[in-house]
Amino acid sequence: MDRRSFIKLSSLAGASVAVSTGLAGCTVSASANSQPQTNATFTHGVASGDPLKDAVIIWTRAVPTSNLGSGSGSKSGLAKADILWEMASDADFANVISSGIVEAKAIHDFTVKVDVAGLSPARRYFYRFKSANNTSPVGETRTLPEVDVSNVTFGIFSCSNYPAGFFTPYMEAAKDDNIDYVLHLGDYIYEYDGEGYATEHAKEIGRTYAPDNDTELYTLTDYRNRYALYRTDEGLLALHQNKPFIVVWDDHEVTNDTYKDGAENHQADEGDFYERRAAAVQAYYEWLPIRPPFGTERLEIYRQFTFGKLLDLYMLDTRVLARDKQLEYANYRDAETKAFDQARFMKDIGNPNRGLLGETQRTWLHSSMQQSQAKWQVLGQQLLIGRMLFPVSIFNGVERKAIPDHVHRLANIKRKQKQGGALSEQELALINTVMPYNLDAWDGYPVEREQVLMQLKSIGKPVIALAGDTHNAWHNKLTLKDGTEVGVELATPGVTSPGMEHYLSMGDEKAKTLADDLPLLIEDLQYCNLHQRGFMTLTVSQDSAKATWHYVDAILTKAGKVVNTHSYEIKA
Repeated sequence: MDRRSFIKLSSLAGASVAVSTGLAGCTVSASANSQPQTNATFTHGVASGDPLKDAVIIWTRAVPTSNLGSGSGSKSGLAKADILWEMASDADFANVISSGIVEAKAIHDFTVKVDVAGLSPARRYFYRFKSANNTSPVGETRTLPEVDVSNVTFGIFSCSNYPAGFFTPYMEAAKDDNIDYVLHLGDYIYEYDGEGYATEHAKEIGRTYAPDNDTELYTLTDYRNRYALYRTDEGLLALHQNKPFIVVWDDHEVTNDTYKDGAENHQADEGDFYERRAAAVQAYYEWLPIRPPFGTERLEIYRQFTFGKLLDLYMLDTRVLARDKQLEYANYRDAETKAFDQARFMKDIGNPNRGLLGETQRTWLHSSMQQSQAKWQVLGQQLLIGRMLFPVSIFNGVERKAIPDHVHRLANIKRKQKQGGALSEQELALINTVMPYNLDAWDGYPVEREQVLMQLKSIGKPVIALAGDTHNAWHNKLTLKDGTEVGVELATPGVTSPGMEHYLSMGDEKAKTLADDLPLLIEDLQYCNLHQRGFMTLTVSQDSAKATWHYVDAILTKAGKVVNTHSYEIKA
């Protein structure tokens, strides 16, 4: 990060500092001076996150009674409230093992984060917060295991868009006692205004933005208010209350298609990009139960979590920290002749200096994996790594709505070939001439992808890469350019954000047909679902890892539930 960017981030993104307690088994006495003296309301439930074998972050928001209704950033009312937190081994708090007083401050939007240390590995804990006149809901959390881990189950989420629907997948996962930890791979919020993307049903289901938050997000107050709205959803409240989160951002926590010094959805007349990014980063650290990896709220969010000798989880940033600007096909097509400048495109996409992770993060990842004592290596990141190469003919003048039928014709050619039928030169060209469809994913950064995949091969351990971002479910083989398989990719569907069925205007049956066709045409693709919202679980044991995609039947009402699943087992 250049000096100018660093200064802006440092000055604008001072954030809610996690308070290290160091109270190993120590309980604050119930004397008068240890009791909270401020009347405050816990407006957004409780949450926990970033568990370690001996510590976990707990979170709440405690707004002084005098400040209620003032709005984020208001200068009226109290500047802070003193809050008592308690950690217990039982839900009734008969055995409070750690507690203390912490301040909820206006400068941090009255969010509170406490890093509770001195805990035991692989244990379930309960926590709550108290003001002078209120008690928060009781949250449940757990620490990471240290040794002898037989299995662990993750709930995996991405892409929750508030106006698009109720967060049914969160609610369904909150009820699942098998989920130990939640991994959120980004797009926790969206920065758009209330009239654009995915707002078609917002009014009819009561999911519109308030007048003071109905524009695109630019300022710290904007981002804070959007988080505050999202955290009123019953499903998200329940999941945060019941499970510890391990989170990483994608682009919409800042703005669409963010890269290291700009974004597709940031124009010159929208102010300074670095100031906008700093505001977004500050709000993220305030509202999410995350421990700053480097001690302060910086852009470097990548970090490692160790689950005994069973698995190591590496949470990566492919968006904000080091990504070079995405390439766009339109920039290589002549405005008049429409001819595509393939030579220039190949030179740019093959530039060895372009990347997503950047050298520092990539080196950290490789070093961490080499030193890992765990059997499984799991990457928690945003984007599809697999080679999603579509037939070129799809891009050559096929209308968007006609793409599913065109793909079906191509898939039938492939079926004919698999059945031993002879293909004409034209048919062979149609199915064998391919190009990446999404340059915003790892397909747009093939040089760094090959470097990372070579690193995965070199460690000689089973690798699972997790992805979100696309709003659809995917299962890919991860292969080197020479076809060598080095890992498995599993991508979770979106919580509510519309998927390919919306983009291509498909009904359910046509979407199912397309999902059957694509694995025939895309060599490394094993499975996809293109029309249902939901989440994924991953259960890892010594001998295998089982991925299950859970799909819900409705997000436009609160009555939605999981109605079907798809599973795949990976042998170690």
